Parts: sequence; structure tokens; C-alpha cells
Amino acid sequence: MILPPPLQKGDTVALVSPARFVAPAEVSHFIRFASDSGWKVRTDEVCFARHHQFGGTDAQRARHLQAMIDDPTVKAVFCTRGGYGSLRIVDEIDFGILYERPKWLVGFSDITVFHARLQALGLASLHAPMPFNFGPDDAPAFHLLRQFLEHKPQGTAIPVHELNRCGTAEGILAGGNLSILYALKGSRTLPDPEGTILFIEDVDEYLYHIDRMVLSLKRAGLLAPLAGLVVGAFTDMKDNHIPFGCTAEEIIRQHTDAYHYPVCFGFPAGHISQQQPLLLGAKVRLSVNLDGATLNYAGLD
Repeated sequence: MILPPPLQKGDTVALVSPARFVAPAEVSHFIRFASDSGWKVRTDEVCFARHHQFGGTDAQRARHLQAMIDDPTVKAVFCTRGGYGSLRIVDEIDFGILYERPKWLVGFSDITVFHARLQALGLASLHAPMPFNFGPDDAPAFHLLRQFLEHKPQGTAIPVHELNRCGTAEGILAGGNLSILYALKGSRTLPDPEGTILFIEDVDEYLYHIDRMVLSLKRAGLLAPLAGLVVGAFTDMKDNHIPFGCTAEEIIRQHTDAYHYPVCFGFPAGHISQQQPLLLGAKVRLSVNLDGATLNYAGLD
């Protein structure tokens, strides 16, 4: 897996809006944190474009993302926010220059589209809070994000969860938003699950949708080859008038009961505040026992 070089003071980072539109005021706190860290923040006018719910037309968003990927002066590309729209442009983007000049791509939620494509190409990226997610009191979250970008990833200790399955595994960390992974099923964008430690999270979904998506991944043979499973936040789940009868976490455990790899629930990442960044494409070690779980990075070589 090709890892981008660590960010340094004086490096230029660019903001792009490949999904939903964003206003300048909504990313102002991130820009202040980044500037105080010594980064030069590039915000082209098109970053704040709007076309219906999107951050510009498909063509505008694709051109801008491509330009920031190709620009040798830009060392990291931060997606301003999620929403929807990345799937509409991913096939228009040529990531080939990143083999020669690797750079960071940062985001989560809808940005899972790009994370998956990059990992399928053998390129690492960072699943982490986006500029839109930073408020005035989020300096600690920004500091944690910066540590990952500087090649100082922090392992995570997770409290015990009643649905955990104990065990230890090593593998390449992959994944992101469950709905997006489900949407990518059967395409060249989805990385090989063999030996992978998969992370999943989601927001604002009906419980029966969660059941359908997890079962669909299972029936497609995408869950059996995993080395381990890390379940993040399933936030603001919805139910019908007649209850489905299970939580999102219980649904996931049911559909992975036949496998023997470790499963960790309650990982602090997803649509929550103060979420833990995840270095996708890195080799990690997942340990789940009766006292809780840990996810540690096995090195950046």
C-alpha cells in the first residue's frame, strides 16, 4: 500500500466539495486550526459552488478534484463534507498521478467512495472528520487528525461490548460508510475483502435497510473472507411503526455469527463528535477480549 508522505509546516492543503455544497462560514474553524498549524489552506472559488444540493455540477466537482490531485504543490486534499455526490464523479477521476506523487485524501461518509477506489488501487487514505465537522472547541480533534497526517497514528482502546466476539487478527484496514459500500458492491471500486479488517458505520437509516445491506454483502461473499470486523457508530437509526426487533449492532452480529474472526463493536468513529481517525490501507492489529478491544497500527513501512 502506498502511503502519502507526512504533512509538514508550510505544506499546502486544498479543500474540495465533491458531494454536498458548503458555505465558507461552515469551514472557517477548520481553516483557522490548519493555518495555526502552519499549513497553507487553498480554497478555490469553486469549492463553494452550489448546484441544487451538490457543491457544483458534476463536471465542476470532478474538474476541481482532479486539479487538486494533479497539482504538485498540494500535499493533502480535504473533502469539505459528505452528503451525496461522490459516486456521480468517481469514474471521471484519474488517480494515476498518486502513484508518482502520493498525497492525502481526507474525509468520511460519502467520501467512502474515494477511499474504496484508492484502496482498490493500492493507495492509502484517511477516514476522518472533515472541515464542515469542526467547531470552535474542536482543537483537540484537529490535533488528533494532524497526528495521523504526520505519520503518528494513535491506536484505540475500546470498552467492552456485549456483542463483541473475542479474537486477534492482523490485516489491512478498509471500509467506511455501510450504505456506500453496499452501493459499490459488484464494481471495480470495491477493494478485495480477503484478509481485510473491515470498518463500517452509518447514519439515519431504517433498521431494515441495515439488515438488507449487511445481508446483501454477506450473500455476495464479501463478509466471509474478512480477517476482522470493526463496527463504529450507527447513529440516529430509524424504525417502522411495527418494530424490526433488533438494533443495528444486533443485526450485524446475527449476520456474522457463522464466521470466526474477531468483531469489535462501539468503535468511536462515524457520524459522532470527536471521532477517531482511521488510516485506511494501513496494516493493523485488532485484539478483542473480555476486557474490551484495541486497534493498533503495525507500522507505516
